[in-house]
Amino acid sequence: MVLFAVIDITGSIPIIIDLKEKHGKIDALKASSIAFFIFLLFFFAGEPLLHLFGIDIYSFAIAGSFVVFLIACEMLMGIELFRGSTPSGVSVVPIAFPLIAGAGSITSLLSLKAEYHWLNILIALTLNMIVVYFVLKATRFFERIIGKGGILILRKVFGIILLAIAIKLFTTNTGINFGK
Repeated sequence: MVLFAVIDITGSIPIIIDLKEKHGKIDALKASSIAFFIFLLFFFAGEPLLHLFGIDIYSFAIAGSFVVFLIACEMLMGIELFRGSTPSGVSVVPIAFPLIAGAGSITSLLSLKAEYHWLNILIALTLNMIVVYFVLKATRFFERIIGKGGILILRKVFGIILLAIAIKLFTTNTGINFGK
């Protein structure tokens, strides 16, 4: 359940709809498969891989916060920062990474290894990726339910929420404290 909460694909529906409107078709299989591969890579070799490049998990999370920040700016200001060379280009960046397999979810995955058996985490991760795939496939359904006006409102609201998440991810990993 921790991974369901951290990945939060249902909370990302307005972001995904926004990206789909701007860039066309989103390849659900490609996005969920690449996100799953990223998760598996970090699950089995995450910390050693980052250390190979001289990067700690905090720096990785801060870098992810910048990408999330830029996605939020796109949503709030109506500008286009992420351009794929093909219509399915957004399936990889920013959907597979960092929206699904982002710094926060990868960090959570690595920390779960200390608490749970690896097989349980792997099963949970697989179930999460199945849910992610079906949610990505159902974006047209969500578009019809929400409608154009609803999508516009959700885009702005979730843009602000995403901006706050980016700032929280940044401040948490830099150690900045706002007087709490």
